[in-house]
Amino acid sequence: MPTPVKKRAYDATRRRAAALETRRAVLRAARDLFLGQGYAATSVARVARRAGVSVDTVYTSVGRKPELLLAVVDMVLARGDEPVPAEERGYVRDVRAATTAREKIGIYADALAVVLPPAVPLLLALRAAGTTDDSCREMATRISERRAANMLLLAADLRATGELRDDLTDQQVADLIWSMNSPDYYALVTGLGRTPQEFAALLADVWTRTLLQS
Repeated sequence: MPTPVKKRAYDATRRRAAALETRRAVLRAARDLFLGQGYAATSVARVARRAGVSVDTVYTSVGRKPELLLAVVDMVLARGDEPVPAEERGYVRDVRAATTAREKIGIYADALAVVLPPAVPLLLALRAAGTTDDSCREMATRISERRAANMLLLAADLRATGELRDDLTDQQVADLIWSMNSPDYYALVTGLGRTPQEFAALLADVWTRTLLQS
């Protein structure tokens, strides 16, 4: 007969596994609804019904609607079923593994052609919701600031190749990349009829010509 300690450990493991599966169900439901219906049309109650849980369970397992959106964006950016930090995403690892600045820029631009089409409508809708909802505005600001910080890391990675222009600071490099991989610029360029792949080619061309030594 198992000891009480072992039983408690076993029960705790089962509870953690159940909680993880519940969280995954909520994330899958939120992703399907946000991508299928958009941010404005998706309520937390709909996510709960889709996941087969209560609204309170959505709040405790992931968070309120802005937190759900952030998790879904991170899933989209990671191209997987779990929100993944930037440094663990496949394309980020590929960028860091590349040996030349041109390769790094090309890999990153090509990844944007895949992840931005589903992410941009959600990000723009979140910002629009922020005009009347403080939590949405705070989340939109948080995402933008996080992206800016990640671009500084990319600038440093490019700098390490020795191919960046000496007259540009890492902050200037990061600012240019940040402005051109933004939801606004993507919407502007694709709104003119360019495909995501053409958008990626434009970024790679501009960044290579502007940032690298001739």
